Amino acid sequence: MSAPRNFSSWGYWRLRLDSVEPVDPLPEDDGEIRAWRERVRDRLDTLLRPWPEPVPLALEVRAEHAHDGHRRYDVVFDSERFMSVPANLLVPDGRAGPGPAVLAIHGHGLDKDSVCGVTPATGAPPGSDFARQLARRGFVVLAPDLRGFGERADTMLPRLDTSDFAADVLQHHFDCDWPLVCAVMTGVTPLTQNLFDLRRALDVLEAHELVDPARIGVAGWSYGGTLALFLAAIDPRVRAAVVSSFFSSWRAAHAVPWNMCGSQVLWGMLGRIEHLDLGALVAPRALAIQSCEEDVMFPAAVATAEVDRLRRVYAHLGAPDGRLVHDVVPGDHAWNGRRTLDALVQWLDAA
Repeated sequence: MSAPRNFSSWGYWRLRLDSVEPVDPLPEDDGEIRAWRERVRDRLDTLLRPWPEPVPLALEVRAEHAHDGHRRYDVVFDSERFMSVPANLLVPDGRAGPGPAVLAIHGHGLDKDSVCGVTPATGAPPGSDFARQLARRGFVVLAPDLRGFGERADTMLPRLDTSDFAADVLQHHFDCDWPLVCAVMTGVTPLTQNLFDLRRALDVLEAHELVDPARIGVAGWSYGGTLALFLAAIDPRVRAAVVSSFFSSWRAAHAVPWNMCGSQVLWGMLGRIEHLDLGALVAPRALAIQSCEEDVMFPAAVATAEVDRLRRVYAHLGAPDGRLVHDVVPGDHAWNGRRTLDALVQWLDAA
């Protein structure tokens, strides 16, 4: 009898994914970790290329608003030729000199206004206004719109009622997969483009008179957690990172058919860069990972196993106790600052 035949594209890709073996996994010998990290760094650098060419920021304040405990500035800056970035800048009342700051990165279904508590997103999970929460904890916060979201959403694409689950998933792919089609034709990736914009956002924070450049962190939820982890891995200006509802593995994340999108992938990344590898490039800087017990997209059990492996890297690099935090919280795929916000305050205050 012949072997079972497969006609499913999804089945094909699942079988391909399951057959991939890591080309250079975390070594068993701790003495090889430093050399392994450098190889990881080189692979990631190759996968992310080419980078856009920067242009002058030309930062502009478009409006100013008073809120309870902070002021919100609507700002815009240029990142590369043909692209500008709208953002909200939150400044706590009473900030008189340079202090800690956080780059807040929204996830799918959100934008800069929803994470800043300006306009709640339809069907958004509890705690989605984490940029406002950070401002109330005393941080200067910069929250940009990612490409395809908020003011950067492409109006030629339909906007769906994201309170409906199926429509929400479809909207995510409208926002993220069409840019991948365009990017393929020009030889770039949307993930690199968004990371480039976020590095320019770090430039904005570094230059602000109320920001201490040595005390900048990043926090992101879901797709924003993807970007927060990548950004911390590639840019040493990030002194501490909060990664909410993302960290696990590509295999676990891709097991859910509708989970991954065109803005979270790199050409040929399978077997070459894992979530663990990115965390190893953040080490020994501070990293707080939050997982949800019922999250099928980024399972807590997989995250726990990978964080346990990551602890070896932190220990070998001499990171102080408490520099790597993993908080598993009740619920399904939501922001929860139960331990992560306290850790971020502690880390950036001590920087």
